[in-house]
This record gives sequence, structure tokens and C-alpha cells, in this order.
Amino acid sequence: VQLQASGGGLVQAGGSLRLSCVVSGRTFSIYAMGWFRQAPGKEREFVAGINRSGSTTGYRASVKGRFTISRDNAKSTADLQMDNLKPEDTAVYYCAANPAPGGSLYRDAKSYDYWGPGTLVTVSS
Repeated sequence: VQLQASGGGLVQAGGSLRLSCVVSGRTFSIYAMGWFRQAPGKEREFVAGINRSGSTTGYRASVKGRFTISRDNAKSTADLQMDNLKPEDTAVYYCAANPAPGGSLYRDAKSYDYWGPGTLVTVSS
């Protein structure tokens, strides 16, 4: 299984970016998906998650209302739309896949078996 995230870059505060994660190697619909981020000197943290069908999503409090996670099972992609970005959103963003059965989303990084290499998001003030 391979994950590849794209869409990172430099943006001014208040701007938007859309991250996309493509999953290859197995049927995409078996995975719950998550986006995590890690800022310099900080631990990796949960940003957003979505269950296998896309019917349930979850967000960390600081991004709720600004970020939207979605998935397209036909295209094997999971996207993270980030609006009204803030300097504190600056981090390397990672997508992750969890093949656990059921309809849950997962907030714990330890629940995810597969990770992409990350894409850098820099928000200037």
C-alpha cells in the first residue's frame, strides 16, 4: 500500500490550500483515512478523519469550521480542504490509512497502519 500526499505550499494567513492523498495497492474503500500534522519541535497531532464510507468525519477543535475532509472512493483519494489558514497551521501534513473494519473514524495515530511521506504547509502572517 502506498500513500502520496500533494498540495502543500506557502500561503498567506487567511488563504486556502487543498491537500490530496492518493492511495494505491489495495481497495481504497476498506480504509478509514486521517490527516495528521507535525510542526517543528512538536509531536504529531490529529487534524481530521473520515470513515470508510465518508459518512462520518471528525476534526481537532482548532481546525473545526475551517478544514473539511472528504474522500472519493472511486478515485482512491482523500482530500483536506483548508480555509482561513493561520500561521499556527504551519506543519508537515501527513495522510494515513487504517484498514480496520467497521464505520468508525480514528483519532489516534497508532490506529493507522500506512502513512504517506508528508507535504509541507507554510502559512505566513
